[in-house]
Amino acid sequence: MSHSEPDSLAVRKRRATYARIAASAARLAGAQGVGNTTVDQIAAAAEVARATFFRYYDTKESAVAEGVTGPWLTLVTDAIARQPGHLSAKDAVVTAFGELAGQFPAYHDQIRELARLTRSSPTLDAWTTQAYQRYEHAIAELLIPRFPDVEERDPRPRLLAALVMASVRISLDEWIDHGGELPALIRRALHSISVEPA
Repeated sequence: MSHSEPDSLAVRKRRATYARIAASAARLAGAQGVGNTTVDQIAAAAEVARATFFRYYDTKESAVAEGVTGPWLTLVTDAIARQPGHLSAKDAVVTAFGELAGQFPAYHDQIRELARLTRSSPTLDAWTTQAYQRYEHAIAELLIPRFPDVEERDPRPRLLAALVMASVRISLDEWIDHGGELPALIRRALHSISVEPA
């Protein structure tokens, strides 16, 4: 892909507003629950009008879901992108999550809150599922160059990305329900993945 021109000021402002609304929604939902959080409260916290909120999000749940999952997408994809080019797709993922494990203590409470919020609302759970699909697509794009002899519409990058996110979801469920060390649970799940050559 060729280098594009820097985003215009208007685009940067829209992205900033999108992120600010999401962060405000997640913060309020974490403090008082999704059911007790209103669009008006979110808009006020984000310093936007109610009409502006609805230009960016259809529902409060979509804003909360973006607020609690969006930052993690950046952390995960940045970690994978940093991995040396000689690593296979699976090794790059395992190494990336190993690096993120070192940051886990700082995010322990936030991760638990994310899981609690997701379980608290069927609508939020549905939006979070869509967010996981965004993760899968973003991870798959990063993994394509790491597959030898990759072909057009090759299912392996997306399949591996889907298995990665399934591993994370299963590990989170295990951690919430039974305790243990989340990084170790994720590491065990990732090591069990196998995507055979086409």
